[in-house]
Amino acid sequence: MPRTILHLDLDAFFCSVEETRDPSLRGKAFAVGGKPEERGVVASCSYAARRNGVRSAMPRSRGIRLSPGLIIVSSRHRIYGEVSRQVMEILHNTTGLVEQISIDEAFLDISDIREGPERLARGLQARIRDELHLPCSIGIASNKLVAKIATEVGKALALKRIKAQGLTEPPNAVTVVPSGEEAAFLSPLPADMLWGVGPKTFQRLADLGIHTIGDIAKWPENELIRLFGENGRDLSRHAKGIDNRPIVTERETKSISQEITFSVDVRDDKVLQKTIREQASRVASQLRKNELAGSTIKLKLRWPDFTTLTRQATLGHRTDQEDEIAKAALELLKTVRKPNQAVRLIGVGVSGLGQPIRQLGLWDMDSERSRKVQDIVDALQEKYGKDVIKRGNVS
Repeated sequence: MPRTILHLDLDAFFCSVEETRDPSLRGKAFAVGGKPEERGVVASCSYAARRNGVRSAMPRSRGIRLSPGLIIVSSRHRIYGEVSRQVMEILHNTTGLVEQISIDEAFLDISDIREGPERLARGLQARIRDELHLPCSIGIASNKLVAKIATEVGKALALKRIKAQGLTEPPNAVTVVPSGEEAAFLSPLPADMLWGVGPKTFQRLADLGIHTIGDIAKWPENELIRLFGENGRDLSRHAKGIDNRPIVTERETKSISQEITFSVDVRDDKVLQKTIREQASRVASQLRKNELAGSTIKLKLRWPDFTTLTRQATLGHRTDQEDEIAKAALELLKTVRKPNQAVRLIGVGVSGLGQPIRQLGLWDMDSERSRKVQDIVDALQEKYGKDVIKRGNVS
């Protein structure tokens, strides 16, 4: 029996949430991301802004040049997270087989639901619209790969039609790919719509005269493996619409991080060090709240020319303590940053996560005493706020 997978994508999610809070934004060119007086990137943009060439992840300054008068709305991630939770609750009420892949996207396995897939999809759309006032687009197919691409194709076609009518509405698309028609649906699409085809692979394929997904499907699998290694096997199977991955109902947390884009490039060593310590504190607090600890400390930096780099150091043990995280991050900063070099963005993260190790040995009394102090600090900060008490800085 073939599976039926539904992919749901909330249309311009952050902007849609902002429009529910401020209806005067509807139909206007606006972007979400930071504060108007600060620099940074566009986190999300309205469909009116997209018609002017504005895109997510674009530097905000460029977005303003493309769309003069672009309204900048400050991000409210706590609210977006809460609304996302409400959407996911609606999906979980539909089926227990839900895989959330981002704040605004999810897969559902609806194979065992008797209701027709398209009718079910439009019912979900209507419920999310009526209860939360949010638009969404949906793709349905026999697997995750084709369902997601169906959503993208449906949105693109809907937006083209809406643009031709001179409107700026969200797509609200529903696209169904019947079982057995996966390869035919994918065939005319550009090769870079396929998972695993990034810019470099896309260029290599173009050099071989391969421009569409159908072109990939025509090549012998062993030739693709010879040219692209194991990725060639996936390319061959995916181009034919084959994807056997199951719905993953719980996703393991792989890393926890904090980052900030400065409103003005920072050269001051003390400001950078203070920022790292504050980020290490927030990351450590989040680790402890989730009963996790990590062994790899990561430092992310972006220079004024948008060059971005990541450096990491692996400890001999897992930690959830801010002083250890900050110390490692500060050492990484010393190794990679030249004296007086300006910094645009800085971030601290921890990966290699697992359960904290609590084995107390003969020489570990100081560590255990430090942990007890940290537990008290956490409790006070939870009750009275982050500024009520702080531990001393790492030297």
